[in-house]
Amino acid sequence: MPTSPFRRRPRTLAVCAMLLAASAVAPTAAAAATTATAAGPDPLARFHTQHLDWHACALGPDDETGRELDAAGADCADVTVPLDYTDPGGRTISVAVSRRKATDTAHRSGPLFLNDGGPAGPSLPMPLTTADAMGEVAARYDLIGMDPRFVGRSTPLDCGWNLGSAFLRSAGSHRAAYQGEVSLARDLAERCTRTQGDVLPYVTTRNTARDMDVIRAALGADTLSYLGYSYGSYLGEVYTQLFPGRTDRVVLDGVSPPERYNQTLLRGAEAVNEAALRAWASWTAARHTTYGLGATRAEVLATVDHILDAAAREPLRVGETYRLDEHVLPALFIGGLGSDLDERRADLARTVRLLARAADRQPVEPDQGLARQLEFLLTSAGSASSSQMTAILCGDVAERRGVGSYWRAVEQSRRRFPLAGPLANDITPCEFWAPPAEAPTVLDNDVPALLLAATGDPRTVYSGARAMRERWPSSRLLTVEHARQHGLYGEYGNACVDDQVNAYLRTGRLPALDPTCAAAPPPHGPVL
Repeated sequence: MPTSPFRRRPRTLAVCAMLLAASAVAPTAAAAATTATAAGPDPLARFHTQHLDWHACALGPDDETGRELDAAGADCADVTVPLDYTDPGGRTISVAVSRRKATDTAHRSGPLFLNDGGPAGPSLPMPLTTADAMGEVAARYDLIGMDPRFVGRSTPLDCGWNLGSAFLRSAGSHRAAYQGEVSLARDLAERCTRTQGDVLPYVTTRNTARDMDVIRAALGADTLSYLGYSYGSYLGEVYTQLFPGRTDRVVLDGVSPPERYNQTLLRGAEAVNEAALRAWASWTAARHTTYGLGATRAEVLATVDHILDAAAREPLRVGETYRLDEHVLPALFIGGLGSDLDERRADLARTVRLLARAADRQPVEPDQGLARQLEFLLTSAGSASSSQMTAILCGDVAERRGVGSYWRAVEQSRRRFPLAGPLANDITPCEFWAPPAEAPTVLDNDVPALLLAATGDPRTVYSGARAMRERWPSSRLLTVEHARQHGLYGEYGNACVDDQVNAYLRTGRLPALDPTCAAAPPPHGPVL
């Protein structure tokens, strides 16, 4: 089901980029409360030493994810953590975790925490998919899936919105359309403050990192290993800063430095998304007999322009239920450009073929996949996930820029990037959010991590990965050249990537130099 721009799974409507900087920050009260000092008792002792009640994961006969975890030998638990780490004796919430225990006890390497991205990406099922990618190495680790606070099966958060696309919206083609976006963003922020205001200050990445450390302690581990994708790379960076020396092996896939993390998400990734659109158009033109969208790249792009122009004049009708206007439609294109694998490009081509008919005002019915995306984007079905993502991002880095600044950025960007510019620079509810309770995390450490990046990643752009490599001199950057892919390990079918990550997880030894892999996804069958 489509969710956040920092999600990277191909089954989702992925859209991404990263992070925000400041000068070094003095330790906060929350940071001081996180770790016991040598001089006094541990203020989090009751959380660190809590007994975890491991149980079956399935919540009922219709819980497919839970049944799959149970079938794989995993178990689940609910971990109690403070809502506010400056007040550990106050209100508590629960964080849902899953665990697939190590079976190779002779080579056991401890817990490997997993995060699927987001913000607000549920990660409870990840031991299943990660074990497949790890092969025999998985037997050495306790694989720990974790739904971050207020996400998935953890204590819930839902602002009661009637849409799921607060961060996947485009500004529109004219100033009046943009003013509608301003009103919507203000309304969404005010509604969330009214319904969830008592918890919003604590829905942050820093607190999720603190939750991770509580879980580490409750598991009885001195250190943890970590695998995080996309936004999960930022979470990993925050953890290493708050808890130095408590990580063993760290893999960050789709990585950017904290200064790239900002409230407009795709800002800075406009060029690479437009390049991905052109590459997809060339791929589709070569299959004109299948999709009928144009026999040349220019013709395919003209079809895209026709669809966007038609939606700007009057929303496109898709089935009896859905109306796609110029604010929502670009997200379907951008969401389909997160991978250059044939099956992902084919998914987008089939969607565009349907949208082209809708742009000609022909009756069309969505297939099952598109219907799920539209339900998420346009109805209350996406409210919880979008609320959670908004709360995390705005709680991390919200700042007041002035509503006019977004429109100026949209107009400036639109001239070069007509599809991505108005989406990447549109106003968000963060403009009307309360200031974050803590300053953004600033890294002043050096962690021996393995960083993964594709040169054409349309979400977390490659220059950010290079910057992170410079930030952490002890790290190594594994580059996949000429790939337009977000999410590499276990996702891209690239044996070079998977083998190098597994070698590091097996031995704990990083490559001597920054390795490079060719973009060589496996052969695919006929695309229909």
